[in-house]
Order: sequence, then C-alpha cells, then structure tokens
Amino acid sequence: MECRSGCGACCIGISISSVIPGMPNGKLADEPCIHLDEVFRCKIFHHPDRPKVCAQLKPCADMCLSNRDEALSYLRNLENLTAP
Repeated sequence: MECRSGCGACCIGISISSVIPGMPNGKLADEPCIHLDEVFRCKIFHHPDRPKVCAQLKPCADMCLSNRDEALSYLRNLENLTAP
C-alpha cells in the first residue's frame, strides 16, 4: 500500500520518543512533525537521519482506513492503548 496523498496522519498522530532532526526530544502524539510539508509529505523521507521508527512504519489498510480523520482516530486509540 502507498501513502495516501495529503494525509500525514502517521506524522501527526503517533508519539516518537527518538531524536528527530530539529526535534531533539522527539514528538508528542497529535503534534505534527516539523518535517511535514504543506501537502503533508515528509521532507526527510530519504534522509539518513530519519528516525528508524518512521522508516519501519508501513502504510496498511488497518491503520490508514479511508481518510486522514479515520487514520488519526485509529492512531490516537493505539497511543492510548500503548501508553505507559
């Protein structure tokens, strides 16, 4: 499955605890990554400093659903279920 154009839900909805270039403390859930461009695409997608967690997260129908709002809802629920 390919990333949906104009979505970026995974770059907004999930928390990332590892260092992201320009975000040394990672990011909180529901905090947009600073590397999302104006059309919700990752500006560091092919950069070697892109976090491993980002590179390992692959789009799938169960996570992406049919639109960004549904995907964000799914990811928020996942964050709540996996919170310490």
